[in-house]
Formats: sequence, structure tokens, C-alpha cells
Amino acid sequence: MNTPNSISKKDRILGGLWGSLVGDALGMPVEFINRAVVQLNPVNSMREYGTHDQPRGTWSDDGAMILCTTDSLVNHEFNLHDLGERFVCWMKDGLWTANGEVFDVGGTTSTALLRIAKGIPADESGVNVEDSNGNGSLMRILPVVLRFAAEPIPLFADRVEKASAITHAHHRSQMACVFHGMFVRRLLLGEPPNAALASARTEFAAYCSQSGEFTCFRQIMEDNLVSLPEGEVDSTGYVLHTLHASLWCLLTTSNYKDCVLKAVNLGGDTDTTGCVAGGLAGIAFGMRSIPAEWISQLARKGDVDCLFHEFAELCEETGMKSTG
Repeated sequence: MNTPNSISKKDRILGGLWGSLVGDALGMPVEFINRAVVQLNPVNSMREYGTHDQPRGTWSDDGAMILCTTDSLVNHEFNLHDLGERFVCWMKDGLWTANGEVFDVGGTTSTALLRIAKGIPADESGVNVEDSNGNGSLMRILPVVLRFAAEPIPLFADRVEKASAITHAHHRSQMACVFHGMFVRRLLLGEPPNAALASARTEFAAYCSQSGEFTCFRQIMEDNLVSLPEGEVDSTGYVLHTLHASLWCLLTTSNYKDCVLKAVNLGGDTDTTGCVAGGLAGIAFGMRSIPAEWISQLARKGDVDCLFHEFAELCEETGMKSTG
């Protein structure tokens, strides 16, 4: 078994990316199903059909937008226009979908991308009202977090916030992505999840405590996640519920498989909870912690593998430059 410090940065990056796709594909067939119903027949392997009537190993909008983001970052250091255009190409033409079909687009995301398609710049396209705080930017933010993890916090947070705001421009959504990023940065350094959470809470308070939205993060900042009962963990599409549930799944398990299955069996927004929790677990436990059988069942493995390896190598190179 790998110890936390024996896992290379590249293995953690690949684990986070593949872990996100696997978690998405595991959760997608039971998306929108009530927790009690899901737990009558809990997910323990890749399923086919289900909610969206898709083949086994299909990722949803979460995975497709992660792949679009990764592709953009491989080809451009950080270009909001390119990111926005790739998201539009996904929604309209199926870019980086598993099987050429777009079968699920969130309302806030759709509104923002239709604005881009009409010529509104990507840095002005996001929806900025309180009821637009779904998890549609949190679910896709991981590549940006990984790409700029070695940068100073002000630059890192600025990139994360701007990437979120392409679709989700409300400060609460942006802050949720920043907290997630601060936690991921610590996992990348090899900190165990409990220590990473403590570090992220300290950094987040220092960076965001003056925001009027800070009080919304009370559960994220204060809950003793290790001992929190499942009944106090919500798994809706609200961004803070997804962040809270994903952290809880990681903090209450000790390996990738248990974490991601716990996430999808919460019911509700299963593909996104599985995607975000799977990304965190892949980083915490490394690429080799993800069951090979699940990766082998994913669509387009060759295309994805090439993209992810190119991205991981880029992150390693830029990380070394950033840290001197």
C-alpha cells in the first residue's frame, strides 16, 4: 500500500483527473434518485443505462467540461475565451462527450454558454444571482486548480474565480471553488485529508473572511466531518452541499473505492458528488488506488489517457518553475 508521501505529484494529478471521470460515470446512472431508493440497491460497480439511458462507462456534463478545461489548459496557459468556446462546442456539438451525445446541461451553465454563443465575452457571461449557486463550476474546476496549484494564493485564487465565473459568477460559487482548490493544494503536497482540511480552513479564512458570503461556509469551516452522521450530509445540486458532501466522503473513508461509492450512494446529484469526491480521493490516494476495472470500462480511454498525461507533464514542468 502506498503511504501518502510515497505518491508522486504526477500520480496524484492523474489520480484526480481519472478519479473525477470514474466517479462521474459511477454516479450518472442513478442521478436524481432519492437516497433511500439508491441504498435499497447500492451502487458497487459501473452500471449501464439508468437515469440517462447511457452505456456503461459514460461520463456526464461534469466529465466533458473537465476534459474541455484540460484540453484548453494544455493548449493555452489560461485563456477564458478559449475555455468558453470549448464549453459552447461541448454543449452544441458534443466536444469531449463520451459517446457524441449531450444529455444533461444545468440551467445556469446553459444560460451562460448561450450568452457566449451570442457573442458575449466569457469574462462577462456568467450568471450572478443568488439562486444560480448550483455546482456547475465546482464540478469542472479541478484542472484549473491542478494547473496553478504551485502559484501564490492571490494568483491561484484569481484564476479559479475567473474560471468559475464563465458560468457561475456569484461570489459564493467562486469561493466554493477556491476552498476546494486550497484543499487540493494541500493534498498535492501529501498532507493527509484531516491535515489538508485544517490547512485549507486556515488559508480560506485569511483570504475570504471579509466577504459577505463567508458566513455561508459555516458547515464547511466548522463541522467535525469525521464524526458527522450521514443524515446531516446533503447531496443536492447546491454548490455548498456538493463541497460538504465530497469532503465528508473523503474524511470518513481510507481509500478511493470506498470514498467514491459512499458519494454516489448518497443519492441526489450523484454524478457530481461522485465526480468531486472521486477527484479528491484520486489525489489523496493516487492513480493506482482507482480500480483498474473501472478505468477500463470508461469510454474513449486512449484519447483521455493521452490528454491527461500531456496535462500532468505540463503541471510538473510549470510547478518546478513556480517553486524555483
